[in-house]
Amino acid sequence: MSMKTIDTDGITYIERVPGTTGEWYYGIDYEHGDLYEAEERFRGGHVIKGRKLCLVHYPDGQVFFPVPKTEGHYSERPVFSDGGIFLIDVDFPEGTIRILRFDCEDHRTDIHARLPLSSVKDCYNLQLQITPLTLSRQCAGNGEFEIVWPERVSFTMDHHDSFFLRDGGKLFFNRWHEEGEEEDYKYWEETIVRDLSGDVIGTIPGDVMLMPDGEIWHLK
Repeated sequence: MSMKTIDTDGITYIERVPGTTGEWYYGIDYEHGDLYEAEERFRGGHVIKGRKLCLVHYPDGQVFFPVPKTEGHYSERPVFSDGGIFLIDVDFPEGTIRILRFDCEDHRTDIHARLPLSSVKDCYNLQLQITPLTLSRQCAGNGEFEIVWPERVSFTMDHHDSFFLRDGGKLFFNRWHEEGEEEDYKYWEETIVRDLSGDVIGTIPGDVMLMPDGEIWHLK
């Protein structure tokens, strides 16, 4: 068995980019924690040095840095959609959220969309999801859920819910339950399906996951 050395500039953990068939992987550093923690530090008067994010192509091991590490900027986990890899780049000093697209063929990075940072209450759980490409934000503590882009959607979810997948007009939330104590303790999960108005249109026992080829699997 051979070993290949991949120079990722100090990033030592990578995982598959959601939405791909295993061809693209990403690695990301956590110098200032996640995006929300970086936002809190910036609002507290601290310098944000930026975030390093790399893309690794399999099987050749080519490494790309789609957005340079820039002071005042911070990125989030990328997703794959329609031949490109999309990621959030928040420019805190300018007050802008940029959605960037890295083209998987010519390896160029362009601005796909630009939003004012003021369009969100904060960056807590601000992430890109698929499909279609969607910028969402959620806060389980108070049940807030919103789609920020490409349309505006806002409603209250259950405190035990967590949004993880969009399929057109269907929004999938994982919901966990627990009851009892010690030997009587029970924990289980189910999937709640809502429409874009926030109305529950289905409850699926077990879990649902998006496979690399775009097929949705139900695990029960």
